[in-house]
Amino acid sequence: MIAPAALFLLLGRSRPFRLGLAHGLVAWMLSLEWIVHTVTTYGQLAGWLGGLALLLLALFLGLYTGLFTWLGSRLWRRGDLPSLAALPALWVALEWLRSHLVTGFPWNLAAHAWVDLPAALPISAWIGAYGVSYLALLPGLGLARSWVSRRVEPALLGLLIPALLLPVGARFAGGPREGGREPREARIVQPNSPARPVFDPRLVEADYRRLLERSRAVCKPGTLLVWPESAAWPFAWASDPVLRADVGELIGRGCAVLVNTPHEAENGTRNSLLLAAPAATEPQRYDKRHLVPFGEYVPLARALPFLPRLARAAGDFVPADGITLLDWEGERIGAAICYEVVFPGEVAALVRAGATVLVTVTNDSWYGDTAAPWQHLRAARFRAAENRRWLLRAAITGVSARIAPDGEVRGELGVDQEGTLFAPFLGRSDLAFYTRAPWLVPALASLFAAAMLARAGWRRLDPTDPRGDP
Repeated sequence: MIAPAALFLLLGRSRPFRLGLAHGLVAWMLSLEWIVHTVTTYGQLAGWLGGLALLLLALFLGLYTGLFTWLGSRLWRRGDLPSLAALPALWVALEWLRSHLVTGFPWNLAAHAWVDLPAALPISAWIGAYGVSYLALLPGLGLARSWVSRRVEPALLGLLIPALLLPVGARFAGGPREGGREPREARIVQPNSPARPVFDPRLVEADYRRLLERSRAVCKPGTLLVWPESAAWPFAWASDPVLRADVGELIGRGCAVLVNTPHEAENGTRNSLLLAAPAATEPQRYDKRHLVPFGEYVPLARALPFLPRLARAAGDFVPADGITLLDWEGERIGAAICYEVVFPGEVAALVRAGATVLVTVTNDSWYGDTAAPWQHLRAARFRAAENRRWLLRAAITGVSARIAPDGEVRGELGVDQEGTLFAPFLGRSDLAFYTRAPWLVPALASLFAAAMLARAGWRRLDPTDPRGDP
């Protein structure tokens, strides 16, 4: 609440764009500091280039904060209730823009700060993470306005609105329960196989054998084994008979296996998730749709040929152009590989297509024991709650988690832990309001903010106006 209040107070100052840009720059450099470790350790960049990469990304993302303070200053100085109510809507509109512009980066939405607040996750089945972002900003807005006006009413109102809406919305967010079915049995295997800057075949072999041993120990008929992203690396399903034989052994025991592997398609290599199951002649395959820029491909590589030389460790994958669900034991698995789970609309599309359970596999070992794996987990919790689906998260070094349809974590394996997580789930076919129209709240917020900005006008603002300058 304090950090948003400080941001709102910048709206009444002169040169609000510069102040907002500085605010965003510092905030993003602090929250994304793990990028330096990743690009220098695994991307083979010099230390100063890693710092420069963080600075440039934080500067780009800080532009959104600068744009918010520049546009929002007009609403702040007008100061009436509709204009002030449009300020969180403006923030939501810019979060939505950030989620789509260029390659999209909906990381660390304002809503994620409320991930452990009671009722914040369940209400996202109605309004999504973007709607929760709106509510999360209201207490800070009220506090800032009370500071300026020297009145307590704005702060009370900023607290009262979320306090009323959260429990009421969450109360009706559960949807109908589907009875008459037994939970499905899944096991999430976390081998704790770290990414290594230098390839060591002995360590890689030991990691793979440890994965197999844990899988054999829990493989039972009717059980789904979920392997994390890169768990079978460097083996590839199409070219390595050893991997096929090992998975075949597990299938022979009656369990199904979700395994991440590269797949050679006509137009290039795809990052894929295979479902190998008993009685199936060939594995089912899901191909990743939203790739990680500078991780799985290099944007503008042809137009700017120096970029691939800077991102030497980046892959050369191509994205899929459609949704594929994986069918197992009467359930339809909606898969999200790593980065894909942070995109609210894309996960909602899986559920609209018929997914009864969500599975995300990831390799967060690139980030080490930093804030990144936990930031990533926060996004996954919102995807489960938005769509009222069980979500199984398999991370190669953590955090693996069994996430309930209300977003609550019902079991986890933390960073740098090795283990197997028992993850029974009950598939669902109902559609949450948010799943049906994930665009609705951010679209309404954008229209409301645009209308209030047009109402405020574009006249030059007086920085000495006492209505907005504390």
